[in-house]
Amino acid sequence: MTHSANTAQLCRLVTAVVSRRLDVVLLAVTASTLVGGGIAWLTDAVGLADLLWGLGTASAMMPAVGWVLNTLRHGHAGVDLVAVLALGGTLAVGEYLAGALIALMLATGRTLEAAAQRRASHDMRALLEHAPRTARRRTATGVATVLLGEVVVGDLLVVGPGEVVPVDGRIENASAVLDESVLTGESLHVDRSQGETVRSGVVNGGNAFELRATATEQDSTYAGIVRLAQQAGAESAPVVRLADRYAAWFLPLSLAVAGLAWLLSGSAVRAVAVLVVATPCPLLLAAPVAIVSGLSRASRFGVIIRDGGALENLGRARTLLLDKTGTLTRGRPRVLDVTAAPGFTSAEVLRLAASLDQYSPHVLAQAIVDTARQRKLELSVPSDVMEEPGRGVTGTVDGHQLAVGRADPAAVRPGWATSVANRALLDGAAVAWLTLDGRLTGAVLLRDPLRHDAPRTLRHLRAAGIDRLVMLTGDRAAPAREIAAVLGLDGVRADLGPADKVSAVRAERERAVTVMVGDGVNDAPALAAADIGVAMGARGSTASSEAADIVLTTDRVDRLADAVILAQRARHIAVQSALGGMLMSLAAMAAAAVGLLPPAVGALLQEGIDVAVILNALRALRVDRSTRPALTPTAEALIQRFAAEHDDLQSVLDAVRDAADHLSGTPGPEALAAVEQAHRLLTERLLPHEYAEEHQLYPALAPALGGLEATSTMSRAHTEIERLSHRIATHLQLARTGGGPAPEQALAPEQLDDLRSCLYGLNAVLRLHFTQEEESYFSLAP
Repeated sequence: MTHSANTAQLCRLVTAVVSRRLDVVLLAVTASTLVGGGIAWLTDAVGLADLLWGLGTASAMMPAVGWVLNTLRHGHAGVDLVAVLALGGTLAVGEYLAGALIALMLATGRTLEAAAQRRASHDMRALLEHAPRTARRRTATGVATVLLGEVVVGDLLVVGPGEVVPVDGRIENASAVLDESVLTGESLHVDRSQGETVRSGVVNGGNAFELRATATEQDSTYAGIVRLAQQAGAESAPVVRLADRYAAWFLPLSLAVAGLAWLLSGSAVRAVAVLVVATPCPLLLAAPVAIVSGLSRASRFGVIIRDGGALENLGRARTLLLDKTGTLTRGRPRVLDVTAAPGFTSAEVLRLAASLDQYSPHVLAQAIVDTARQRKLELSVPSDVMEEPGRGVTGTVDGHQLAVGRADPAAVRPGWATSVANRALLDGAAVAWLTLDGRLTGAVLLRDPLRHDAPRTLRHLRAAGIDRLVMLTGDRAAPAREIAAVLGLDGVRADLGPADKVSAVRAERERAVTVMVGDGVNDAPALAAADIGVAMGARGSTASSEAADIVLTTDRVDRLADAVILAQRARHIAVQSALGGMLMSLAAMAAAAVGLLPPAVGALLQEGIDVAVILNALRALRVDRSTRPALTPTAEALIQRFAAEHDDLQSVLDAVRDAADHLSGTPGPEALAAVEQAHRLLTERLLPHEYAEEHQLYPALAPALGGLEATSTMSRAHTEIERLSHRIATHLQLARTGGGPAPEQALAPEQLDDLRSCLYGLNAVLRLHFTQEEESYFSLAP
């Protein structure tokens, strides 16, 4: 950021602080002079009372004139113009009490307005903090640290472990392991080979490497992101206040009635009375009160809305753009599946891999260790652990030489490993291969999973009036399209950089009021460019939060649907209160125009109207609709219990799939033993879980969901799970009682196809059923 930009930003900050303090001082002065004048009047000190009321009126008149001139410079007249005319009129005709009342109402409205409309500038401080200031340049005499501005194209730079790549360049030595999440949002590290280009802003996640600069600081990617964010924020049009939009017709009407009353009656007092009751306090008070109430209510849900303008705009939004990683997905990898070579089990593979990965800081290693601990596997203490960035970890576990990480691409893979590699490609998953004493033994598939609350959130957003949902992501097209299909999005754009996202946001803004939701530094420019930027602040970057108008402080995307519903309700109440108040003011104006209301009485009547519209505006503190039904404490506790059991039961699902895979290979005694093991786990662990869900969880959820009919589809899945389990048990019974060629324990050939079908089918039904419960039921709990 340049020195002039810093100076301008500082000036804006100082101006905002001074403005807020003046609002508070004005409220204190007008309130104290009104109260002081009232005390003086009660003690028969009428002259002192008029003096105090007049001072209060004049104290509001001076800043109000400045506000009017400021709005006129921008090409429109706001609600403050009627207030200025009314204040001036009361001073001119000596109606000081009426003037003091109007001054207090004006000061109160401005204070509420300031509370509702404190708009944070699009502060790029976090972006600048991440950007490096220096680079390490290799010279003939060694490595020297130089200012980043001194780097020129062709310089050979050294990037150490954990350092930020200072400028765009090309890798000069063998390879580099990079964390590109700052630019793409993707949490998985990527490998870049010699000769590949690297963009500035990414983090070196491996060993030191040499970089040949291909751009200067100003021409590099990261500097471009900062400029994009600044430009996008500068292009954001200021929000026209709701009150000012209604003032466009209320203002000329008020002046016309006042002028007509003066013309027909010849009394200036009557014209002032019209202006007093025409003072747009329903606009000055009702709209800000409703908006502030909406902001307060949203904060209780973990939704921080930075100003009233953002809340108003969110209530009018019709297009929603979403980043993928960290927004629709969890933003961190999770174990998708564990596959074992013949002679091993999935649990054994996971235990060995997690035992070795305990000493690795890699994001995939952490996911493997967390999954093993969730499944209550006993991990061994590894020794002689060594990690090669980009390749994986090696060490000794239980006396065996283990390696977890990438497989040797030149090695011949057995059939099961080829199937794993194909599945990983189809699922868009990363693979951590386990090698035991030089033999490929198993594989752990990992993927960044969809948030459980995402599908329901998008359904509620559509119900709330969002008619276009589009994903913008830096990820590859295949996984992005898969998630878009699951969520029923209207469009998906993949392989996007920060500049591409900004272009997409600008294009959507031309069609409708647009919301952009993201969590990474790479999303900050797009958030700033949107009509409303929403940041996933619980885990997202500081830059995205500071470039956003709305920050979700909890790691739940369903809070976004809450925010939209709250914004729509608050805006509806604000409009209702403003229009209702203006209609009552119009009736009072008519009475004042024919001489039925003197200015002081009109001011008191206007106070009554204000109280009515404020009470109505305070309804925004209460929400009639919510994206989540109210749960009893018992239901919440059951959800937490069964959600934890789902994590624990993943090993049962793996056992079912392993048994099916064994039958697809060599259906001998080993395969039958795998089926026996799967059936034992089904009987001892899974079926009791399903029975408890059916008879405990579903009845507890029924009142919140509208009755047992809401869970009938899930109950049917329980029936199918039990049917397939019993069918597997029947096959095993046939094998034990002479159904096959070896009566002691064997499967008949005619059983194999059906049993294999039962196992694969049960695995598919269980995975779908678990996912449906997690998305529809478990995500209801905080």
